[in-house]
Amino acid sequence: MANWIINNGLTAFILVVWMAINIFLFLWFYFFYDLGDEYIYTRHLLGSALAWARAPAAVLNFNCMLILLPVCRNLLSLIRGSFMCCGRTMRKQLDKNISFHKLVAYMIALMTAVHMIAHLINVEWYNNSRRGSYDELSTALSNLEDDNGDDDDDDDNATTYLNPIRTTDINAQQTPTYFVFTSIAGLTGVIITLALILIITSSMEVIRRSYFEVFWYTHHLFVVFFIGLVIHGTGYIVRKQWNMELHNVTFCRDRSSDWGRIPQCPVPQFKGGPAQTWWWVIGPMVLYIFERVLRFIRYTQAVTYRKIVLHPSKVLELQLIKNGFKMEVGQYVFLNCPQISQLEWHPFTMTSAPEEDFFAVHIRSAGDWTDKLIDIMQTLPEGAQGPKMGVDGPFGTASEDVFDYEVSMLVGAGIGVTPFASILKSIWYKFKISNPNLRTRKIYFYWICRETHAFEWFADLLQGLEKEMEERGMADFLTYKLYLTGWDQGHANHARIHSDKDTDVVTGLKQKTNYGRPAWDKEFEQVRKENPTSVVGTFLCGPAVLAKILGKKCAKYSDVDPRKTRFYFNKENF
Repeated sequence: MANWIINNGLTAFILVVWMAINIFLFLWFYFFYDLGDEYIYTRHLLGSALAWARAPAAVLNFNCMLILLPVCRNLLSLIRGSFMCCGRTMRKQLDKNISFHKLVAYMIALMTAVHMIAHLINVEWYNNSRRGSYDELSTALSNLEDDNGDDDDDDDNATTYLNPIRTTDINAQQTPTYFVFTSIAGLTGVIITLALILIITSSMEVIRRSYFEVFWYTHHLFVVFFIGLVIHGTGYIVRKQWNMELHNVTFCRDRSSDWGRIPQCPVPQFKGGPAQTWWWVIGPMVLYIFERVLRFIRYTQAVTYRKIVLHPSKVLELQLIKNGFKMEVGQYVFLNCPQISQLEWHPFTMTSAPEEDFFAVHIRSAGDWTDKLIDIMQTLPEGAQGPKMGVDGPFGTASEDVFDYEVSMLVGAGIGVTPFASILKSIWYKFKISNPNLRTRKIYFYWICRETHAFEWFADLLQGLEKEMEERGMADFLTYKLYLTGWDQGHANHARIHSDKDTDVVTGLKQKTNYGRPAWDKEFEQVRKENPTSVVGTFLCGPAVLAKILGKKCAKYSDVDPRKTRFYFNKENF
């Protein structure tokens, strides 16, 4: 448990606080509407469905306030920069922004479902009451007319009726549907719900991975969602009594026939609102607008191509130059190619080092957008500039903290090696100038690939590092292991025949390629044995399945004693 707390304690605390606020808001507003005196007559018409509709609405407001903040990338980068003087555990929370964004979205979906079902019941009961299907009091309340003459309330919503269904001219079976599609609250509720369904269903992993364009465009329905959300509350279908000092409910509720006839029981008057959603969401909406304005400004800034290289396995390398662009190791940028799509922005980790006068990305063929970009680059004449490219960023990730650890374990799977290319290049430059600020004294690097061709574009960098370390007598500084998880019999026979060579037949490196997957228990045990008193940062850019495995290993092999080996797990998130 202590080892788990080292890696996940603060995250768990934040989630507990978030859930506690949700529970508090739900219970507070539930009992407010279920016990409040001003809602006695409203509850007589609607029963407990009133509280079941309003409590989820409060939770929805809170989570709609939060949902945009994790995707304000510039805000997160600013906060990350302000936390550089603070503990790594605090900064690590910012790397889980997308996970929190999803969690908040799930809560919004759940509360929307509860809110919608409760209001559908409310509309049905409003309709039945309006048609006299219940008791005398329900009929009297539903038949109250709008009397503005006695309304001394200064609210803009100067209507005094209780039941928002104002007509009985339509067929009883069709009235609820008519009301839903003709009232402000009903129509915006339908629009909001449809937008939310499309956003959530298109965000499923299978669609996001295979049809990213569908995910991207439907996600922008959040604009419709928020506009509808702000307008939704102005429908005022949930109404409360405002003249309780004149009209005593306890005395008058059984004397509905005397309302307005005796001084003790004037006609009860009601009002809706105020609409509260905009109080919650206006701040995040303004921040997000600033975010998009800044993105547009960056989009208009000129970007030139320094070099375009097509590597094996359909991996495209772009070396780009942009005035004033500054980066750190492991950071990423968003790219937009208007020739392909004006709206789509895709994240790519930079593979260049901060010490270089350009920034580079390696792009693997992984969908329509990347395939189109690679096709465009393949048709360019020799030495020609590529299509216009918009660049937003750079943005920080967990890998920025790699040099804060004495010992680092870097694990990349496939194209997930890209952030570590930046780190290893930066180390090479730091050794070249004998940088005295380099705290890191040992790096373990693991790269797991399915195909032999995937190693080729990265092998030159590793060869350069091998040579540099040997010349400086620091061959032990970098321990790297390459793992090939897919091969055929012909390749296996070729590797067996040349097994006595000094260099590997796949990569040309002195370190031989391993076949299969790493034995992580053995690797962690070795790292702990070689570094008995160190804090080890474990960094992954790879699939969630591997993240789960490494997270457990970090907890398993960390020592509770702070003087001994401790592993901190960090994962790249986009």
